[in-house]
Amino acid sequence: MRNIMLAMLLSLLCLVASPSLAHASDVLTGSGCSVSVPGYLADLAKEYEKETGVKVFVRGGGSILGLNDLHEKRVDFAASCQSRRPGDPVDFEFIPVAWDALVFIVNPTNPVNAISYADVRNIYEGRVTNWKQLGGPDLEIKSFISTPEGMGGIGESLEKMILEGKRPQAQSNSSLQASSVAIWEQLVEKTPGGFASTGFASARKRLVKMLKINGVMPTKESIIAGHYRLKRPLYLVIKKDARPEVRKFIDFVLSKKGQKFISDYGIPSLADIKK
Repeated sequence: MRNIMLAMLLSLLCLVASPSLAHASDVLTGSGCSVSVPGYLADLAKEYEKETGVKVFVRGGGSILGLNDLHEKRVDFAASCQSRRPGDPVDFEFIPVAWDALVFIVNPTNPVNAISYADVRNIYEGRVTNWKQLGGPDLEIKSFISTPEGMGGIGESLEKMILEGKRPQAQSNSSLQASSVAIWEQLVEKTPGGFASTGFASARKRLVKMLKINGVMPTKESIIAGHYRLKRPLYLVIKKDARPEVRKFIDFVLSKKGQKFISDYGIPSLADIKK
């Protein structure tokens, strides 16, 4: 009798424990774009957990890291501000989820407020090396750019939109290389002569100054209206055979509710911009 009672007790314990075990498996992981994660994705992950009880853990590190993590099956999805390239795995599905814009940042103490496309080219090509050449103080420009192996979405945007097909290169001591946008932003925060290109979505959360370019200030409104012309998509990338739980998260991001959250965070949603 005692053995029967013990068996029944164990069965009841299993039934009670099984829901928590099921919930323990309700976890999604993602990594990638250092613009997307602070710009909208970390906040949206929290909203998704409130809605569904499914935890979504995301970390930055850059688009290239995220895509590599996805390829190696270390994460369920990648965040990318880099578009599909010829060498990407054929089973990658790039899904646009929001809009960002390429922006140029300086330290808040820098009195320079505006530059032109030509000024940006001159900085990256080493022809402008001091802020006094742009109407600022006699201060060396410290330009932070990507390492060659880490040339992700920002490098791609610079190449296509500003540098006429060229990749930004280190120019002597005036250019310092770092592996991700998050590091560039932090360095500009701490460096009076600092300069970097980054994404609008993340820059607005940093202690940096975004510059007008060709007379237009990057704001959510100017990006939506098309006055600020350097807009670019932000993607979530999944594998074509992604498990249903991953698809449900993507569906939430693309839903009216998910897109409203993104817009409310202060960046353009897909619905905000009609192509």
